[in-house]
Amino acid sequence: MANHKSALKRARQSQAARLRNMIHKSKAKRAVKEVRTALDDAGVEQIKEIFKKSVSTLQKTASKKVIHKKKAARKISRLAKAVNRAAAQKAS
Repeated sequence: MANHKSALKRARQSQAARLRNMIHKSKAKRAVKEVRTALDDAGVEQIKEIFKKSVSTLQKTASKKVIHKKKAARKISRLAKAVNRAAAQKAS
């Protein structure tokens, strides 16, 4: 446990940041999951709309440095690939 006043403050700040980051990470995970479930159930237009929202969420999470920007890019890329594949499949 921290003994100095500054170390106690830093511990409080770290705890607050950890809780804040957990919220953003959960939002990002939920956004990815939403797209994955929509790929099975929804129509093409609805999938694209959900994908658009999830991209925004992932980019915001990366801009806050909760997740690495390349991790966000990788997730977005993989989701885009899946969405495009599903759109092509449902079109034919």
